[in-house]
Amino acid sequence: MISSAEIVEMYSDYYADGEVAQKRAIAAKQSVGHIKKVAADHSFQSVIDIGAGEGAVLSELAGNGFANRFAAVELSRSGIEAIRARQIKSLAAADQFDGYSIPHPDKAFDLGLAIHVLEHVEHERMFLREAKRVSRNLYVEVPLELTNDLPKSIRESGPYGHINFYTPGSFENLLKTCGLKVERLMVFAHDIQYEQYLAGRAKGWLKYQIRQKLLRIAPKFATRNMVYMAGAFCKAD
Repeated sequence: MISSAEIVEMYSDYYADGEVAQKRAIAAKQSVGHIKKVAADHSFQSVIDIGAGEGAVLSELAGNGFANRFAAVELSRSGIEAIRARQIKSLAAADQFDGYSIPHPDKAFDLGLAIHVLEHVEHERMFLREAKRVSRNLYVEVPLELTNDLPKSIRESGPYGHINFYTPGSFENLLKTCGLKVERLMVFAHDIQYEQYLAGRAKGWLKYQIRQKLLRIAPKFATRNMVYMAGAFCKAD
């Protein structure tokens, strides 16, 4: 089974855009911080980034000495070219794939990453079962865009190729119904650097403060009415 032609076409040259690279570099630092919080009690020797984009997360992890060996699979050719251009010394393999078939044997990696991938995937459970096959543990991160104003979420995320929308509960249910054991799931607001990149210094600071405070004092209200992220560390054995 391969990804839809529309999705493949959308991402064919996506990572050749310098503006996208800047945004993803900021987002990568944010996501690496989430991984370290959610999987704080664990260490890993080998990591595969599934849907690795242009390698920003891998580069950040390698720079932090997070593991000894890394691998990447990515849908787009421009992404693979960008990953290889980074010349990450601990990167053992970077392969283009069809979105569902990963060219590695069963349980080849201590940790699989799927960071902001599921919201783009036509067949989520097929993707997760294949990620589970090659990994002993799995970290999955998604935006929580299934808010009370879903039409707005669809409108704003459409240009980025988001076709699936989640609440914390629906996300956890998806993971569990794929046979994953959810060890820890956390909800995050965007870091202030990311908010300011998107909205400017003053407005970004305000949005960061509002999101953080709401999540702290009224988490259910917050995720029903504003967009957040969820990160889950799962056992895949």
